[in-house]
Amino acid sequence: MKIIPAIDLVDGKCVRLTQGDFTKKKVYRDHPVDVAREFEDADLEYLHLIDLDGAKKGEVVNWKVIVDILDKTALKVDFGGGVKTTEEVDRLLDLGINRINIGSVAVKEPEKLKGWMKEYGPENFILSADVLGDNVQINGWQDDSKLCLNDLITRFEPALEYIACTDIGTDGMLSGPNFGLYKKLINRFPNIKIIASGGVSSIEDLIQLQYIKVDSVIIGKAIYEGRIKLADLKPLTI
Repeated sequence: MKIIPAIDLVDGKCVRLTQGDFTKKKVYRDHPVDVAREFEDADLEYLHLIDLDGAKKGEVVNWKVIVDILDKTALKVDFGGGVKTTEEVDRLLDLGINRINIGSVAVKEPEKLKGWMKEYGPENFILSADVLGDNVQINGWQDDSKLCLNDLITRFEPALEYIACTDIGTDGMLSGPNFGLYKKLINRFPNIKIIASGGVSSIEDLIQLQYIKVDSVIIGKAIYEGRIKLADLKPLTI
């Protein structure tokens, strides 16, 4: 299981939201590059970098932070937040982004994502599905797409390789992940690598996610709040 610490960006700073609510924003660090270096110094290999400004605006905003992190660390970065155009996809991949998370476009313009996967390779994309109940939320979790998760995923089979699923109801709550959701996804889509996100609060949560065989897990608030220490994460990675 891959351990992927998260950095969420607002105004170039490292923040966390609670249940996707921009009014419940907490700034943890002013300099995201320093945070990324700390992850790298802890022998972690991956980073989940989300431009919340971009997700809200509908275009990538925090380019400077993206470039700085890629220039100053060797982390394998997956990025998301407002990616809507082929020009943005080109630029992100040219900069060295490992994979691009696509959310709203997958809902509103599925043929565009299918075209990108065909042109650039499906391995360069993660279908990012943020769910509240059974429905997928879009535009930085602000709008209900009225589309259920399974129907969204089915649109992109069999080419799809990765899906990152965030249960908004647990995100930022430190109350534990929605294990049932990930079990169902693994059973329903055995050929897709499942990335769990939302609610991780302890090493025990990670052990249980490892047991149900998710491919990766994204951890945010638990690190920033000191619930999980970086030194304790390395033994869980494979």
